[in-house]
Amino acid sequence: MLLEAALYALSGFFMKFSDDSMDKKNNHILGVISGIICVIGIGYLSVTFSDAATIFLAILLGTLLSAKVDKLGHMTALIVFVAILFIWGIPSIGIITLALCTVAAWVDEVGNDRKSLKQTKILEIFFKYRCALKIMVLILCILGGLQITSKVTGLNFFQPITFIYFILFDLAYELAGLKFDSIYNGLQGIYRVIR
Repeated sequence: MLLEAALYALSGFFMKFSDDSMDKKNNHILGVISGIICVIGIGYLSVTFSDAATIFLAILLGTLLSAKVDKLGHMTALIVFVAILFIWGIPSIGIITLALCTVAAWVDEVGNDRKSLKQTKILEIFFKYRCALKIMVLILCILGGLQITSKVTGLNFFQPITFIYFILFDLAYELAGLKFDSIYNGLQGIYRVIR
């Protein structure tokens, strides 16, 4: 339980750190290294837990569908993630559950970039913090917590703890964004000293 929580948080942190390294600083080496650290975490979670596999595959598919896998770090992370899943396999997941989460992840990605969808404060906050997937995960966790058995083949519900893990992932992602500049500058200082 603690390992899963730590891996969700570290994966979220390094995902954002990788993105910002490439987008803000054009530092592809740090972006690739951070991305690989992230993928090792989500890879382990995905081959071990069906809820994690569903969520992270949905994020991957939503990102691909919104054409956001467009940098070296993203492509490297994608290749490593797919290799991990291919080598170690994934637990059984519900295809309908994956489709629902993928659509939610896609909505988050598309909405996050479109200024036209942020005309009101509520929509701006909704898309800034990518709430569609959070809501979908919450619904699936609530249904799982109620111990309702899905009568639909391919529709699997999540364990309630998955929502807490996913929030840890997201909080660490946001923290990396808030602290990126100071962490990056600190790493630059260490690099200069070591050199």
